[in-house]
Amino acid sequence: MSVHSPAMKDTPWILIDTETTGIRPPIFVVEIGAQRMRGWDPEGPPFQRLLNQNRDIPPEAARVHGYTKEILERDGEPAEAVYAAFKDYVGELPLVAYNLQYDFDQVLLPEWKRLGISQIGVRGFCAFRLAQRLLDPVPAGNCKLQTLRQYYRLPQRGAHTALGDVETVVDLLGQVLRPLAEQRGLDSWQRVCDFTTQDWYPTRIAFGAFKDHLFWDAETDPALRDWLVRLSQSSNRRNAAIGRWYLSRLAEGKRSDTVLRPAEVSAPSGAAGSAPDAGLIIYTDPAIEELKQLVDAARTRLAEVEAGYMTARKWTDFVKSRLYTLLRDQYRRRDRLKRLVEYRRRYIETLLQDGEEAAGSIADAHGVAQASLDADYEALDQDADSRVEPTPEQEQEVKALWLKLVKTYHPDHYADEPEKRTRSNQLMQAINQAKDKGNVTALQEIADDPEGFVQRQGWGTLALDDDDDLNRLRHLYEGLQAQIISLLDRLNDLQESPAFDIYRRVEVEPDILEEMAERQGVVLDKEIAVLEAEAQQLATEIEELTGESCQVSL
Repeated sequence: MSVHSPAMKDTPWILIDTETTGIRPPIFVVEIGAQRMRGWDPEGPPFQRLLNQNRDIPPEAARVHGYTKEILERDGEPAEAVYAAFKDYVGELPLVAYNLQYDFDQVLLPEWKRLGISQIGVRGFCAFRLAQRLLDPVPAGNCKLQTLRQYYRLPQRGAHTALGDVETVVDLLGQVLRPLAEQRGLDSWQRVCDFTTQDWYPTRIAFGAFKDHLFWDAETDPALRDWLVRLSQSSNRRNAAIGRWYLSRLAEGKRSDTVLRPAEVSAPSGAAGSAPDAGLIIYTDPAIEELKQLVDAARTRLAEVEAGYMTARKWTDFVKSRLYTLLRDQYRRRDRLKRLVEYRRRYIETLLQDGEEAAGSIADAHGVAQASLDADYEALDQDADSRVEPTPEQEQEVKALWLKLVKTYHPDHYADEPEKRTRSNQLMQAINQAKDKGNVTALQEIADDPEGFVQRQGWGTLALDDDDDLNRLRHLYEGLQAQIISLLDRLNDLQESPAFDIYRRVEVEPDILEEMAERQGVVLDKEIAVLEAEAQQLATEIEELTGESCQVSL
């Protein structure tokens, strides 16, 4: 421990988060949240304020954090008053944020400069960088806060509110990162800060010919080692530094024997290092049987997450298709008019530059494009008309069968075995198609005799058994965990999309879909009117130039 750095457990500091008007300058804070910490534990009450800066809130920002100009005018305080109170709360303590570069460097420092306020506190460490390094290689470098909250089964807080995100980071620090930091000997404030700023690259290579390979594989893979050597000799300084960093880690030989997993009720017996309420279980040099249990638990979790994602996507698509059905004629007319205006503009440009013969080819191309657009809409119509709202009983039966099948046959179980992965991919495509259609009979057929099903499709034999190789099991487990993280990311992205927001509103108030369609219909009618006017203006111009009726038409 450094003589000049206090023990981490005794160090006071401030954890912060902001919600803003957006991510492009000028950025204005609409909410600031903070929690005084002592070491890894919260100390005293949190700080939270809304700021009224008399700024319009872009719809995309309001959809994320829920704050509108009207809410801030009602509940917010002047920025100067908020920051005066914040200064009293912080004093001269270090400020830590999950995304320190954004919250501190891009948001707070410019805002204080704009308001003529002296800097509050001092720069601390970035909690994202701490998580990224401590959790490597499981999240494969991707450590979105809400994804990690779900992955480690931490409490659900007010996501995308400043105070809610601060509370989630407190949970992550205490239940997941603290035991790992202490295992690494990060027992002082300075050691934690140094750890988050030193050169670092993910164990799972993120680019190039060996993307997704663990750099440790270079110990037994000459091709990977040669690639790292070539990278280290690159004329590009940054590339060379990356290659040298990986080679130096290989030379040190300090490969971690730690395997991480979220704490669950189904944790294998004899799990060393677990705490009663921890979000993490640490296994040191797990044996074959422990790894098999870990793999089995990861397969179950992957199936659960994928089921949640597919269900959310299915319902979102169903509501989108219902909204589309109510507006399909207006959508089609608007898009046909857009195409018509585009081609009449091109027709005039070609006519003036290259003459009537060349312009005639524009008319022919327009006819082909309109036919393609009509075919796309016919496919959309068929898809929308074929979607039937499933009953809860059907959903439950399909989900139960699908979970059973995906747990056993998911392609990511066989990441290092191309032949098995190919057969598993084919089988999973059939399973997913059956699930999407709610086809219980097809799912049951596969579940009853998967080997026979594969052979009847002409895919060869299944033979998807696991082996007992320790390294392969570790690779398999790490691959499954990375896939879980990826799926949670996709689920969060879906849940933050405008389409999912519509689904949630319709779920609470079913009749609102017709109201939304009516409002959207008014917007579409205005677009159509503008396009019709422009299309007519262009047609008149073409007739004046050629003396003939416009050849490019609906």
